[in-house]
Amino acid sequence: MSYEGWLTIAVTTGILVAMILNAPADLLFVAAAVTFTIAGIITPQEAFSGFSNAAVITVGALFVIASALRETGALDQLGQKLLGSVRTERGAFVRLAGVLMSASAFMNNTPIVAMFTPMVIDWCRRNRVSPSKLLIPVSYLTILGGTCTLIGTSTNLVVQGLLYKEHNRVEAAIKADPAQADVISQQYRDGVEPLGFFEFTKVGIPFALIGTVYLYTIGRRLLPERKELLEQLGESRREYLAEILVQPGCGLIGQNIEAAGLRHLPGLFLIEIDRSGATVAPVTPEEIIQAKDRLIFTGVVSSIVELERIPGLVHAADPSYEVAPEAQVRRQMCEAVVSGASPLVGKTVREADFRARYNAAIVAVHRSGQRVTNKIGDIRLRSGDTLLLQTRPHFTRAHRNNPDFHLVSNVDEYRPLRRHRLWIALVLFTALITCMTFEFIPTEVAAPLFAVLMVATGCLSSGEAHRSIEWQVLLTVAASFATGTALQNSGAAAAVAGGIVEWTRAAGPFVTLACIYLLGVVASELLSNNAAAVLMFPFAIETARQMSVSPRPFIIAVVFAASACFATPIGYQTHMMVYGAGGYRFSDFMRVGLPLDLLLAVVATVLIPWCFPF
Repeated sequence: MSYEGWLTIAVTTGILVAMILNAPADLLFVAAAVTFTIAGIITPQEAFSGFSNAAVITVGALFVIASALRETGALDQLGQKLLGSVRTERGAFVRLAGVLMSASAFMNNTPIVAMFTPMVIDWCRRNRVSPSKLLIPVSYLTILGGTCTLIGTSTNLVVQGLLYKEHNRVEAAIKADPAQADVISQQYRDGVEPLGFFEFTKVGIPFALIGTVYLYTIGRRLLPERKELLEQLGESRREYLAEILVQPGCGLIGQNIEAAGLRHLPGLFLIEIDRSGATVAPVTPEEIIQAKDRLIFTGVVSSIVELERIPGLVHAADPSYEVAPEAQVRRQMCEAVVSGASPLVGKTVREADFRARYNAAIVAVHRSGQRVTNKIGDIRLRSGDTLLLQTRPHFTRAHRNNPDFHLVSNVDEYRPLRRHRLWIALVLFTALITCMTFEFIPTEVAAPLFAVLMVATGCLSSGEAHRSIEWQVLLTVAASFATGTALQNSGAAAAVAGGIVEWTRAAGPFVTLACIYLLGVVASELLSNNAAAVLMFPFAIETARQMSVSPRPFIIAVVFAASACFATPIGYQTHMMVYGAGGYRFSDFMRVGLPLDLLLAVVATVLIPWCFPF
């Protein structure tokens, strides 16, 4: 092997070690690209060609589309319907498995896990189930579902980008020298054709189903049962009194309190119902919800904020304070402590005329040291009362030094939803899936087009679109292409592939495929899934070339191996998202994930050659 080959292996090994030590992956791959360019192993164009790669652009656009679905409340509605009536851990797992795998087949895993994690934690609080029994499955199920279609994970799209590059290289070589057509077999040319939208499905569905059965049976017994850390904070958080109005058309009308999920809300208690002036108290689980009911709750800020995310429930402390949906998304929630010099002292909330005075509405009231039991409109305000307010965006800045208040601060948990754009987002998302499924428009064109349409139709703002993109992920993916090119140009990939082929030649391509798959799993467990795919792709191509077989099964093996990283929390970004929330330890992932890795290795080694012959 040449000097360039040894240098490439040394730099690549350095990347592996540094990533295991938690060095930032994006900076490592950029530094590697610069190093390879200075050494003359790749050209400047090859070093940064990943930044114009269709896969990188597609992944970025999918982040925006997923954010639009979240900001319009589409994902929240799905979650409420999904877990609203379930009461057992087994039932929750079954519901989650069906929805998460279906959703992750058509959406990036990261935003799905980001949305479902707090939803699952809240369900666990209400039903006294340890979140550690469900959060690892949430991460695993999205990965399994993502293996079923081309856009299910960013890994699939990264490999698609690499395939485009290899396919174009082969076609350009043949066009420049027709004699190359005799050297490059038709079998190889067919093997590097870009992947179809459902090409993974015939392996992905059995792969996902077998993984799900394992999680439901053996995996459930191996999962730890730990108390969620936030439960310990329940007694020390501020309790507010809040009044919630049930609007006509609300989906909860006609349901009893138990079925509507209002009985065991985390950190929240339903004190009474005001029904046309009559009081229903205490509120029994069998009480039927009616239109225009006023539900009187006492509880913590985060739970009061969550109530507003249920369609048809609105804060009713100031019923005259109504705003258009377009203006509602620009609202904030603030906390303000009433000062002794405030003109509000001694007046009831109804008498204070708060809206006219401050252009804001009182949502809830907290009084330190005692539970306020009056209806909010009848509470006579005192110095030191804390008001939860719905305000305009600049309320905090405008009243920070107002002597009427001791303190004014924003409520970070509050995020108003663009519900008036819900159906637009769903229609656009359905159109996107249709276009990509039937290939009316290439994926790399359809995803940015519909991301722009989400912003243009007001499903999310341009600022929210920018913030929704995980730039570190995109930079890592784009810069890592240079390392894959260097492995090919330097001869390092050929040397390593030659060793694998020589070692497994007598056993045949099945054993060689198994080795490529297992190497991919190890790389993915130690690095990120995308980095593992980029690093293993050249080895897969070169192995097929040296064995004179189709590269297709080896490429598919890299795709599944890069996604099937279940034994360490660092292997996939969604694992880290649930790691702290579930109170997990590193060993928990090893105990549950390692058997799953081995089981799916057997499944993949059997299914891939059968579906994609050598």
